[in-house]
Amino acid sequence: MEIRTARPADVDQVEQLVVARMDPSDGVDARLLMTDRDAGCDWVLVAADGDRIVSTAALMDETLTLAGVDIPAGQVELVATDTEYEGRGLVRQLMGRAHEISADRGHLVQVMIGIPYFYRQFGYSYSIPVKQTRPLATKPDLVAGHALRRATEADIPLLDRLHADVQRGADLRMGHTEPCWRWLLNRTGSTTWVVERDGTPVATGRATPPEEGDVVLGEVAGVDDDAVKALLHLVGPAEVVERLPVLEEFLEPRRPGVEQYLVRIPDVPRLFEHLRPVFTARLRGREPADVLLGFYRTHVRFRWDGAEIGPYEWGGVLPGPGEQGGAGIAPDLLAPLLFGAHGMDGLRRWHADVYPGPDDDLMTALFPPVTSDLMTYYLP
Repeated sequence: MEIRTARPADVDQVEQLVVARMDPSDGVDARLLMTDRDAGCDWVLVAADGDRIVSTAALMDETLTLAGVDIPAGQVELVATDTEYEGRGLVRQLMGRAHEISADRGHLVQVMIGIPYFYRQFGYSYSIPVKQTRPLATKPDLVAGHALRRATEADIPLLDRLHADVQRGADLRMGHTEPCWRWLLNRTGSTTWVVERDGTPVATGRATPPEEGDVVLGEVAGVDDDAVKALLHLVGPAEVVERLPVLEEFLEPRRPGVEQYLVRIPDVPRLFEHLRPVFTARLRGREPADVLLGFYRTHVRFRWDGAEIGPYEWGGVLPGPGEQGGAGIAPDLLAPLLFGAHGMDGLRRWHADVYPGPDDDLMTALFPPVTSDLMTYYLP
C-alpha cells in the first residue's frame, strides 16, 4: 500500500471513490480541486494498492483571522475509503501525511467539520461554534424591485465585500479564498445566489440543490434587511443557517445541543509566537506581571512589562501550575480556549483541568470569549 500525493492519472478513480462513498456532487468537487490551476493533484492524497486508489483525502489552504492577525490554516476534506479497505488505518496514515504537508505549507492550525468523535483520534478538539441550521418558520414578503440570479466568477469581488461586512464584527473569521470561490461557483452540490435591487447587487447566499431534499440556505449576507428578506423569499429554503439578526424573525427557535468546528494545534510555541500581537493587545493597560501557563505536559513563562511581552520560556512537565501562581490548561482544551466562545471564565466552569490560578483577572483578560464567523467549503 502506497501513501502519496495524487497524480493526473488518478483523477477519475478519486472521483469515482468519492462518489461511491459520498455523493455525486462530492465527486464533482474532487475533480474541480484536482484540475484547478491554483490547487491541483498536489492538494489530494491517496492510498494506492497497486494501480487501484482505495482511500483519499484533500488538504485545502485557509486563513483564520483572530483579532486582526491572520493565521495560516489547513482544512482536510473529501475523506473517503473503499469499503473493502476499511479498518486498515488508511485514513490515519492519510491524516498523518496531510498534517506533515500542512506544516510544510506553514499552517499553524488545522480546522475542519467532521463526523462525531472520529477526528479527535488525530489530535483535533471541538473548539468553535458552528452556526445552527434552523427551519424557516415564516417566509418574508418580497419587497418590490428585487430579482435573483446565479453568481458567476465575475461576482467574486462583490461576494468578498458582502461577506467581509458581515464578518467585520467577529473576533475570529474565515472567508473563502479565490480558488475556493471558483470551486463553489462551479460545483453542483450548492448554488451561490445574488439578489439585485433595480440592477444593483445587494445580497448573496448559498443554497443546496432541490434534488438533494429540503433546500438549506447558508452564507447569508446583505446590505440591508430588505435585501436579506428578498433573498429568503426568492430562494424559498426549508432551512437557513443562522447568521444575521434579521433572520431571527423568520426562523424556528434554536434547538438544544451544540455543533463545533474541530481544531488541531500541531506546534503550540509557534502559534503563541504568531499570536504575540493578540496577547499584547489583550494585556495592554494592565500592570506588569509574570505569567505562567501550565499545559501539564509542558508550560510557558513570560514577563508582561506593561508594554511588551518578554521572551517565551518553554519548559517541560508541570503538574501543578496553580501552586506556582499560574493557570492550568489541559492540552486538548487549548484550542477552545484560544478560539472558542467561552474563554477562561467559561471553560473553567465545566473542566476541572482548566483554571485561571490566583490571578483571575489577568487570565480572563488573556483568554476572553471569542465570537466567530467561519465560512467552510461545505455548509454546516
